[in-house]
Amino acid sequence: MKIRSVVFCVILLCLTFAVCGCGSENDRLSKNELVYASTKDIRDINPHLYGGEMAAQAMVFEPLVYDTKDGIKPGLAESWGVSADGLSYTFHIRQGVKFTDGEDVNAEAIKLNIDAVCKNKERHAWLDMVNQIDHGEVMDAYTYRLVLKKPYYPTLKELALSRPFRMISPKCFKDGDTKNGVNGYAGTGPYILTEHKDKQYAIFTKNKDYWGDQAKFETIKWQVMPDPQTILLALKKGEIDLLFGADGDMVDLDSFTALQKEGKYAAMLSEPVASRAILINAHRPITSDRQVREAFQYVVNKEGIANGVLNGTETVADTLLSPTVPYCNVPLKARNYDLDKAKQLLNVAGWSMNEDGYRYKNGKKMVVTLYFNSNNAQERTISEYIQSDMKAAGVELKIIGEEKQAFLDRQKNGDFDLQYSLSWGTPYDPQSYLSSWRIPAHGDYQAQLGLEKKKWLDDEIGLTLVEPDKDKRQLRYNEILTYIHHECVYLPLTYSRTKAVYMPKLKGVGFNLSQYEIPFEKMYFEK
Repeated sequence: MKIRSVVFCVILLCLTFAVCGCGSENDRLSKNELVYASTKDIRDINPHLYGGEMAAQAMVFEPLVYDTKDGIKPGLAESWGVSADGLSYTFHIRQGVKFTDGEDVNAEAIKLNIDAVCKNKERHAWLDMVNQIDHGEVMDAYTYRLVLKKPYYPTLKELALSRPFRMISPKCFKDGDTKNGVNGYAGTGPYILTEHKDKQYAIFTKNKDYWGDQAKFETIKWQVMPDPQTILLALKKGEIDLLFGADGDMVDLDSFTALQKEGKYAAMLSEPVASRAILINAHRPITSDRQVREAFQYVVNKEGIANGVLNGTETVADTLLSPTVPYCNVPLKARNYDLDKAKQLLNVAGWSMNEDGYRYKNGKKMVVTLYFNSNNAQERTISEYIQSDMKAAGVELKIIGEEKQAFLDRQKNGDFDLQYSLSWGTPYDPQSYLSSWRIPAHGDYQAQLGLEKKKWLDDEIGLTLVEPDKDKRQLRYNEILTYIHHECVYLPLTYSRTKAVYMPKLKGVGFNLSQYEIPFEKMYFEK
């Protein structure tokens, strides 16, 4: 009897959990709530800084203009004009819009926001837009003029980014500024952050006073689940509705493909949005030799990564930036997998094969280390694949996964031979991405320090960004991309895509121009 009682209790408990699970999903439908799972907490979403998740910042805060697949579109500015000399941008601010704390959105509020960003110029130095702003002017209550030092062609594109030029209520400023934090998160976007429990969840509620099209969901719950496998389990149990992310930070390709095949879930891939590559440090003893860096280009079987590791979901990258990226359709020689060519280059560089199957030079074994972000679901697998290819050429490749902050600190210090790298994708490529190469805190800068023409490269990037003539600008991009390709500082792998996996009842799922934003406001449950 005791055994039967125990069994009965276990069955009852299981049924209770099952009913709770279904009830949870039904509750979401009745409350019109979407649950999104992420490995990352939203953190501090101050739109003028970089500590928060960009997708969360974009839900709450808006720019003057939006960058879309169809070009620049109105945001808080309903129209704008550019002076003939390209130095002045006049924005006509949308009237009747308020921040969610009741403050008016007017020219003065816009000026205070842009001035606050410019006061923190050193932090934003990667974005040359900040360096090119001379001053802002309030022309009248709803007209703001931005004056530049030089004509800067990406002005509207960079004003549209997820940060730092998004608008927050001046009432949220601390001592008239935002660089040391803010007192609240009053924006103008389709959602309001109403609750946040650190490293657990965040609740976003629909902004019922939003000036544009109303969001479909009453609430979005951002559920933090640090382990991708936990996220997958929660999806299968019906506890969450959406996974969304780029470069394996939410779900690896094996799991993505398996979910597609199950047929129980909807899955979607964006167009290629960024470049997956290995950054090769030209400022380190072994990889300072260009012939070694070139040999590495031929060592790695990119087709094997694209079709094997990534299940054919990505295409091989012959160049750092795809020819489809503006200004990047430059005739550059593809370096296809050629193990014999790689061995020949390593021989010429003085690295001779030993009986143990590894190469040596002056008695020193050829050992290099590749670092990757251990939180990423794909980087380890790709690193292991590259490790195997390197061994075939006689190179001992050590692979080390690190927590994200340690990984970023290593970038800043230049303490790496090879490091996993991803370009920033649209709409940052090429202008903002290349601009960041000039900032010492970035791994690209550190890896390029060993290049003979590093100063020329930095100067040329700066000149390109302020070149008003499109044809001359293209010629400058040609020179930059040709030089960086020749120097083999990057080992291009594939062109990455953003992935979405979601419950079939969820509709309106799609992709913004930026891989870092999630268009929650367009999503809804099918009734």
